[in-house]
Amino acid sequence: MSLLGTGDLRRIFENLDKNGDGQVSLEELNWLLEKIGIHYSMDELESSIDKSSLNFDEFLNFYNSISSEETMRTGESKSRESNEGDVNQETDLVEAFKVFDLNDDGFISWDELQSVLSKLELWDKRSERDSNSMIRAYDTNNDGKLDFEEFKNMMLFTISR
Repeated sequence: MSLLGTGDLRRIFENLDKNGDGQVSLEELNWLLEKIGIHYSMDELESSIDKSSLNFDEFLNFYNSISSEETMRTGESKSRESNEGDVNQETDLVEAFKVFDLNDDGFISWDELQSVLSKLELWDKRSERDSNSMIRAYDTNNDGKLDFEEFKNMMLFTISR
């Protein structure tokens, strides 16, 4: 799946859904995207979503489309689709990495991970333990932070599960 699990995404969705109607408006979604450093104009968001609000399943689909899941394919050949998917996936991973690399130094530190999760209202004591173990598990050079290749390996492993 992705760096954030379905339970985490459910909590984000419920926090965004201020009126409890089971829908997140484009304004609420845009607010979240701005908080995590992803900038869409409302026109871009409206044209990419083509709806005025999203239910939870649609929210999950949108999240997956911006966090390294391959997007829907055209009717082109399988080999071309695969190559384009690889390029799209790499581009998506670079963009996701930038969201977490707050100081733009080419690494994701534990503090940066905590900061992004806090902005998403996903930070608690359990998250602290999970974040530390997540960085340690994929930090192959043991420098206490993730470079892009380590982040990419973590994301690709998580997606393939």
